[in-house]
Amino acid sequence: MAELKHADIHAILLAAGASRRFGADNKLLIEIDGTPLVRRVAERLVSSRVAGVMVVTGFEAERIRDALAGLDIHFVENPDFAEGLAASIKCGIAALPEDSVAAMIVLGDMPGTTQALLDKLIGIFEEGLGEKIVFPERKGGAQGNPVIWPARYFSELLKLSGDKGAKQLISQHREAVRPVPVGDEVALGDIDTPGDLEGWREGAGGSVKT
Repeated sequence: MAELKHADIHAILLAAGASRRFGADNKLLIEIDGTPLVRRVAERLVSSRVAGVMVVTGFEAERIRDALAGLDIHFVENPDFAEGLAASIKCGIAALPEDSVAAMIVLGDMPGTTQALLDKLIGIFEEGLGEKIVFPERKGGAQGNPVIWPARYFSELLKLSGDKGAKQLISQHREAVRPVPVGDEVALGDIDTPGDLEGWREGAGGSVKT
């Protein structure tokens, strides 16, 4: 393989879900320290070493776009977002530039995502010459997010279905994974319910406005 450049790594930000478990509000639009959650994540992606950011929208797509106005990002709308996470992953993969050597799949509901974490994952991916599936390792050894996927797995990602994302593929390719110890569970937490949000507030001390 030729020398790997970070410019070949693109991010797919998943922001299409209806957040049904959260209640009446769209969790991605809840403000944390004055910034909508999805924008908070997108800003960190834009400031990281990824070549570009592809945002997959679906539920309340126009509101999500408005929340991300002014950022150097691209959008693709997933008409099948109600089918589950896999549909959004496939939509994002299909929209990437043809020369992408990897995709970093990022959840839009992780308020603790930092530029430092994103760049650390990219650096380790580069050290492995783009051969490994790279992700942060959670307490107890569980897989965290985001996950960097080499392009050779794109065809398998395009065959996913349902709402389980790509974890099943990671299980099938254990010989190719590169877990990265992080040691910060707050950074790896996602928001599915109001209780998750309260837990994140307690752990991170963020001020939240709905």
